[in-house]
Amino acid sequence: MKILVTGAAGFIGFHVSRYLLERGDEVVGIDNLNDYYEVSLKEARLRELEPYPDFSFRRMDIADRSGMNELFANERFDRVVHLAAQAGVRYSLENPHAYADSNLVGFLNILEGCRQQKIEHLVYASSSSVYGANESMPFSVHDNVDHPVSLYAATKKANELMAHSYSHLYGIPTTGLRFFTVYGPWGRPDMSPFLFTRAILEGRPLKVFNHGRHRRDFTYIDDIVEGVVRVLDRVPESNSTWSGLSPDPATSRAPWRVYNIGNSEPVELLTYIELIEKAIGKSTQKELLPLQPGDVEHTYADVEDLVRDTGYAPRVSVEEGIQRFITWYKDFYKV
Repeated sequence: MKILVTGAAGFIGFHVSRYLLERGDEVVGIDNLNDYYEVSLKEARLRELEPYPDFSFRRMDIADRSGMNELFANERFDRVVHLAAQAGVRYSLENPHAYADSNLVGFLNILEGCRQQKIEHLVYASSSSVYGANESMPFSVHDNVDHPVSLYAATKKANELMAHSYSHLYGIPTTGLRFFTVYGPWGRPDMSPFLFTRAILEGRPLKVFNHGRHRRDFTYIDDIVEGVVRVLDRVPESNSTWSGLSPDPATSRAPWRVYNIGNSEPVELLTYIELIEKAIGKSTQKELLPLQPGDVEHTYADVEDLVRDTGYAPRVSVEEGIQRFITWYKDFYKV
């Protein structure tokens, strides 16, 4: 297939692109290479993809309406994996307009491209942050998610609603994936595994929010990629049993689905830090701080629907995943 991967220089986008290329698909990657985190890491990821003959890259912004229209018209994609977004919960408190531009305007441009070119299937990144104030554990796609606690979460919920409207109106098959704390080699420097590793290796104290009592459903990147591709290959259909009298938030009469994609084994943050310290062979001082505005205290994915529909089965333990990440980090940064 010919597949558009947006955010191809990003953490998940890079790994998904490489997986698709290795199985024989043609991949067109786009990314605006913004400076939300170190651009050099994004460029290094792209250098890993350049040797593949079926990979091509365009530096462009999904918020560029005319550019996106031209891309879809010229390339004639079969399917789209949309992973480009302005990420980060805390940054949405500082720069909210970046989230409107990328996550709302940009997503609309993706939907319009899919509509105009009759794309077979759009798979897009949602987030576990949509669960917001929901306290029912584990988080289920059949739960109500109408109470986000950050603008980032609100934009991801909006993406699910926008996708549904296009699936309903135009019959475009769309699937949203609610990612749960993804980590691993080539990861994002603004996320906790990266921040903790860097601080420990440099001998700096760690800032640990919510006094380390957070529980996160840390999911290794290889497991995430397998889930994304399994979903991409399974085009959603209408749920004939769906009823507006008792609506299921995870399905629809339209060809639309949302799934959780996580490890389904949450780990307390202090325990996670201890595992990183053990893998590095070094400990450091911890500065325990209160819960940050916009943060969700715990995440825990119910992945039953994804397992049932695609055979998804996370395989990499947290201990093994951390060791692989530390090995990559030391090699990449020549520690």
